[in-house]
Amino acid sequence: GIIRAVESDRKGSVNRWRMVLLALLGASAVRSGPVSAQSPPHVLIVTGVGEIEVEVDSAHAPVTAANFLRYVDLGFYSNFGRFHRTVREENQQGSNIKIAVIQAGFEPYRAQDFPPIRLERTSVTGLRHLDGTISMARDTPDNATSDFFICIGDQPELNYGGKRNPDGQGFAAFGRVVRGMDVVRKIQKEPARGQALVPVIPILRAVRVGRR
Repeated sequence: GIIRAVESDRKGSVNRWRMVLLALLGASAVRSGPVSAQSPPHVLIVTGVGEIEVEVDSAHAPVTAANFLRYVDLGFYSNFGRFHRTVREENQQGSNIKIAVIQAGFEPYRAQDFPPIRLERTSVTGLRHLDGTISMARDTPDNATSDFFICIGDQPELNYGGKRNPDGQGFAAFGRVVRGMDVVRKIQKEPARGQALVPVIPILRAVRVGRR
């Protein structure tokens, strides 16, 4: 009888501790939020004139975000990247639709692009081209690869239905600058021949960083 009582007490103690542990884990889950919830990725772009940190919106533009992060994680921008284009008031006289952006990509013939991605239109993602928005450059829909641009000021003509690209499909916004807009504006004002920065502004490093 005594052995059965001890065994019963032992099982009871184990069950009680199990219940306490489950309760603690449940409380921890409530405090920390859903396990699946993740902070958006941040990428630090170190240029020859300063640092730019961007928050990548994987939730609203998953295809475009994954494409950009693939190039970042494989070191393409770190090894071959540069800001090569500035678009400002005085160098787009041939266009009736004015914008203000800087554009980056790879040095020609130094890196191989991955296949183009489908266009995630702003009418679908809900994102907009605002001051500091980072977006993918393209010619025709579904042909964006590695070149990206950053907006200086709000640029509604780059959204779906905008007229900057005659097809009206807009561009794929996929994040925003959270630090370094002063560097973005500095790059926009650098010397240029037409819209080509001369010299280009090198990207020394582009890596994921922890959220600040």
